[in-house]
Amino acid sequence: MNEFVLAASVGITGGCGAALRYLVDQSLTEILGARFPWGTMIVNLTGSLALGLLAGVVSGGPWFTILAMGLLGGYTTFSTANLEMLRLVREKRYAASLLHGPGMLLGCTALAVVGILITSG
Repeated sequence: MNEFVLAASVGITGGCGAALRYLVDQSLTEILGARFPWGTMIVNLTGSLALGLLAGVVSGGPWFTILAMGLLGGYTTFSTANLEMLRLVREKRYAASLLHGPGMLLGCTALAVVGILITSG
């Protein structure tokens, strides 16, 4: 696969991942409410698990780049998670900010490892 096709594929799948993130986030906000940023947390946790599963199956190459950097890169969001954690701090909801920030970081790391272990055998 040439670099142009690879870059275009990453861009297209990145857009699809971002659209999927929007749909998941909006659906969870409607169901669970907006008081806690469940959508971003669930997106990042499931994206980390998916990346771990993918890493255990595909060890590189263009498809890994397209799916990991494109689709899952567009789906997950570190910057939004940080912004939401700061919002919780500003609202003096410190326990919620700890659950959302460090809790999500630990959870994402753990789920990525679980995904790799599942698919690596």
